[in-house]
Amino acid sequence: MGPEGLVLLMFAGLLIGLFMGHPLAFVLGGTAVIGAILGPGEHTLGLLINNMYGRAMDNYVLVAIPLFILMARFLNDSGVTEKMFETMRLLFGRVRGGLALTVVVVSVLLAATTGVVGASIAIMGMIALQPMLKYGYNKGLSTGVIMASGCLGILIPPSIMLILIASYSPVSVGSLFAGALVPGLMLGTLYALYVLVVCFIKPDWGPGVSSDERESISGGQLLMMGLKYVLPPMSLILGVLGALFTGIATATEASAIGVVMAFVLFLVFGDRKLKTCYGSLLEAGKTTTMVMFVLVGATAFTGVFTIGGGMDVVKEVVLSVPGGTFGALLFMFGVVFILGMFLDWTGIVLLSFPIMLPIVESLGVDVLWFVVMVAVVLQTSFLTPPFGYALFYLKGVAPSGVAMLDLYKASIPFCLLILFACVLLAVFPQLITGLPTYLYGNP
Repeated sequence: MGPEGLVLLMFAGLLIGLFMGHPLAFVLGGTAVIGAILGPGEHTLGLLINNMYGRAMDNYVLVAIPLFILMARFLNDSGVTEKMFETMRLLFGRVRGGLALTVVVVSVLLAATTGVVGASIAIMGMIALQPMLKYGYNKGLSTGVIMASGCLGILIPPSIMLILIASYSPVSVGSLFAGALVPGLMLGTLYALYVLVVCFIKPDWGPGVSSDERESISGGQLLMMGLKYVLPPMSLILGVLGALFTGIATATEASAIGVVMAFVLFLVFGDRKLKTCYGSLLEAGKTTTMVMFVLVGATAFTGVFTIGGGMDVVKEVVLSVPGGTFGALLFMFGVVFILGMFLDWTGIVLLSFPIMLPIVESLGVDVLWFVVMVAVVLQTSFLTPPFGYALFYLKGVAPSGVAMLDLYKASIPFCLLILFACVLLAVFPQLITGLPTYLYGNP
């Protein structure tokens, strides 16, 4: 089978397997085996095994993935995140849309401490959505801000996605973390501004906390709550990112620092039960296993794709798009956006990056800028129907009055904000490259 036929076969097999409901990891692996037999030949299977070992099993950077996942579980099970939300809610209580602003701020903090989208959305959905609806907040604004802000976990460092991307790109984890920090905070700022503007135009969409509830907490009590419940997670952020950005530790070592600090918070704020600790380890192990299975399957898929000549076919298609470099980049970003409607970020990264990065390098485009731009576009992968994961995460914890159609409608304004951020990052690439250049020179 020629390269063109192999491309059609493998992508068709991938889509058929996914629409039949099979797990992504096994669809990727199975399609790779079938493609190898019908394409370059059975002898490529041995090469794939060596490639998988070198890419996934012998990669020191990927050790950070299970450690950051474990850090997230300890933080989630400590209960400090719920207390942090209550403190921030009271702090913004007098502002129109104060609860929605609290969701944005706390989600940014959760993104910088846990980096797990499902956990952030589930936490915010359970502890924020019900009070927002109870106090008369607009349903679309409430659900939309929870979903969009919760997705920042894959963009704001320490992000598991950026660590995985670093293993496929020539850019270091530290440079990726620094490059994604400003765009992540910029998105959070855009969400907060959207809340303020909407609530200014339509005050009934985001009424403030009642004066009786706010006056029941004195300024001194609120300060103590901030020191007790907001300062510790902030210390964890500074500990992890500070060690990484200053060059004291690598991403793997910084993740170990984060686990230790999160475990201390678990001992201080959690129930300190052995059963809870065991549950944290077990859930972290399940999540890590899922990520690694997808990594192995995707490595096999892209390996067969490359050996069979599919990479050259795709490169010719991209470079033939009208508009030169601009047209090629727009085409690749469009492909990532469309894939986001059907796949989660893991599959998109592992499928597209081995194909796209060589093309980007041949075009002379800054790889760091391109990688972070893709990471920003991938924010939409959680929000776009029909398979936006954030929609299902929130639906699973939402009250009975929140329908799936409500979530679809609520995601639209925030998808537009993400695309607007992409335009800003394209016009002002220094927003991505400025901090890495300042910290590391030419990353």
